Amino acid sequence: MHADAIYQQLTTILRDVFDDDALVARADLTADDVEEWDSLSHLRLITTVQKTFGIKFSAAEVGKLGNVGDLARLIQAKAP
Repeated sequence: MHADAIYQQLTTILRDVFDDDALVARADLTADDVEEWDSLSHLRLITTVQKTFGIKFSAAEVGKLGNVGDLARLIQAKAP
């Protein structure tokens, strides 16, 4: 899957999870940049990403994510 398509889908997911139509997925976006991004919304984000892309992440993989770029690369590595 191409990176542009992943970021486009992540933008849709982020806007839905955080209820903010102004959010745009970019590689350097972190939880600190989004006011509503807490542990519960993080779980919702990861669950939604897994369902949308038809993939599963291990707890270790999720724990290593530092920003949306890391998430996009992980999706790209796992997406069929």
